[in-house]
Amino acid sequence: MLVIVLENAPARLRGRLAVWLLEIHAGVYIGDFSQKVREMLWIQILDGIEDGTAIMAWGTNNEAGYDFVTIGTNRRVPVEFDGVQLISFLPQVKEPAASESLITKEH
Repeated sequence: MLVIVLENAPARLRGRLAVWLLEIHAGVYIGDFSQKVREMLWIQILDGIEDGTAIMAWGTNNEAGYDFVTIGTNRRVPVEFDGVQLISFLPQVKEPAASESLITKEH
């Protein structure tokens, strides 16, 4: 099983993936392909993602039973820990409240 999730991806990339995979929800694609086709699809994503984000996950024969790759800016960052891929969260950037931003602009 192969799952691809796109966010803020160009329409032409979404259309290209729809030729190979079933889009079960906006930006969520599933299918079942060989490693060669999976790698070809990832190259298409790398070439067309622009400012968007993408994750591709597939079933494999390892401890977790799956593997994944990501591209783009995201709070979730893949990290390897003792040979297992995990997800780490980057700290959330706090946006100043409206009253704080007015104070900074005035001074």
